[in-house]
Amino acid sequence: MQKKTKQYTIRNVPEEVDRALRKQAKASGKSINEVALDALAKAARIDSLSRLEEFRDIIGSWVEDPEFDRALEAQRQIDEELWR
Repeated sequence: MQKKTKQYTIRNVPEEVDRALRKQAKASGKSINEVALDALAKAARIDSLSRLEEFRDIIGSWVEDPEFDRALEAQRQIDEELWR
């Protein structure tokens, strides 16, 4: 289920703000829209939007790995002698 969103038109963006947004977008590989939304969310003290965006590229990318599972299982073994 997608959240409801609104469309904004922002006018009179100062040159220095435009340059900063473009620089951030280029450095992060994001669109100017994404960077602007992150900035608006942070300014509005909304942390969850930017947190989700930070992990968008890895969400749903888990691949089962039996070798990894075996390594985790070995780490989860309790040494009874240490717990006495």
